[in-house]
Amino acid sequence: MIKVRIPTPLRPLTQGQGEVETKASSVVEMIETLNGAHPGIKDRLCDETGELRRFVNIYVNEEDIRFLKGKETSLKDGDEVSIVPAIAGG
Repeated sequence: MIKVRIPTPLRPLTQGQGEVETKASSVVEMIETLNGAHPGIKDRLCDETGELRRFVNIYVNEEDIRFLKGKETSLKDGDEVSIVPAIAGG
């Protein structure tokens, strides 16, 4: 199982859970699996073309997937995934 940390703005979709577990072999599969269990989460993470939204950062074991293989990054049992919304400010 993979642990996925859910940020506060997305917790209404996970019935308030800050962490959920799922099975997936890649980040893109994880998003689909999460969306099956928590409808609407994919729309918050991905745009209409299926690409990750610019303000969404995903980390696998504290490594930014943008420096790995993006949403094709492989996952294995025991991995920890963090979904982190970007914070804008001035």
